[in-house]
Amino acid sequence: MIYFDNAATSFPKPKEVIEAVNNCLTENFANPGRSGHWPALRASRAVYGAREKIAEFFCVDDPLRIIFTSGTTESLNLAIKGSLKKGDHVITSSMEHNSVLRPISRLKEEGVEATIIECSVDGFADVSDFEGAIKANTKMVVCTHASNVTGTIMPVRDIGGMCRKHGILFTVDAAQSAGFSDIDAEDMNIDLLAVPGHKGIMGIQGTGILYIGSRADVVQLTEGGTGSNSEQIVQPTVLPDRYESGTLNLPGIVSFGAGISVINDIGLDRIREHKQNLTSLFLEGVKNIKGAVVYGHDRPAAPVVSVNLDNIGSSEFAYKLDEEFGICTRAGLHCAPLAHRTIGTTDKATVRFSFGYHNTKEEIAKSLDAIYKISAGRY
Repeated sequence: MIYFDNAATSFPKPKEVIEAVNNCLTENFANPGRSGHWPALRASRAVYGAREKIAEFFCVDDPLRIIFTSGTTESLNLAIKGSLKKGDHVITSSMEHNSVLRPISRLKEEGVEATIIECSVDGFADVSDFEGAIKANTKMVVCTHASNVTGTIMPVRDIGGMCRKHGILFTVDAAQSAGFSDIDAEDMNIDLLAVPGHKGIMGIQGTGILYIGSRADVVQLTEGGTGSNSEQIVQPTVLPDRYESGTLNLPGIVSFGAGISVINDIGLDRIREHKQNLTSLFLEGVKNIKGAVVYGHDRPAAPVVSVNLDNIGSSEFAYKLDEEFGICTRAGLHCAPLAHRTIGTTDKATVRFSFGYHNTKEEIAKSLDAIYKISAGRY
């Protein structure tokens, strides 16, 4: 099997991540923050240790501002729904995932105004596009760091500076950039940062974080047991307890921290260089295949490439890659319908190739040979 679906979830997981999860299930098994016995205390220390690693990785001064969630979708829902109310205005782009678009669409029914910036055909929006849409009641800009369809990298640092200048909250969806791009939440003026633990970070599914900066006052969406202030029937206001009701996903959280450690040991620059080399090799080859169309990648991009063949539909293309050649990709609209409208693929969708650190040049060569054979009908 050749696995090129790392934009959905990374594979294989590093042995350090697997060992950390196994340790949770066999030794470090207790419910963190709920009891005073030594297994619970050890679990609590494991959670805080992961929180510290994550805060340091994203250049956050206060680890307590790292809120654990079930993934980027929950993080974005908390950031958007917890910050906007009737009469507020939010700006976003046409390259966003439905984890941004659907919460905003829901809030429009409650009186929140929204402007969607139309991006260029390669999926890019300049800072001036966002600044030109600002109104007197603009409360927030929400922007993906890297598109999950084209890999296009948005000018997050510039947008963050613009938002800070105008006193607007800046929310960043880092689902495809974390573990690939350098992200300094403070320096980039990011107020709310949503990150999954199972993609570029290489942890397991079902975990993510939302960084909540000091300028953001986010209303919690869930209330319940936190292990703190249990004598009160109202939600505590201290961080992170305000946002972390219920039993934490200890194996997922520990895997997130273990993934960060793996990245630090390898070096983010080395990981990025390897993924960029694979992407460049793939692009060079696929663009020379007759009938192949590549979308985006006219600018710096994450290791995500959308491709179509002019003689076959995207679903059949992905099916043949899987069945005939053992190559795992993803066909469809990738939960980003406006992005496909932007690049002109709403009707046909695309086949997405997304590369991870464990992929090789040999796998790229095999995939190019497979694409050529499918395009030429030689399979």
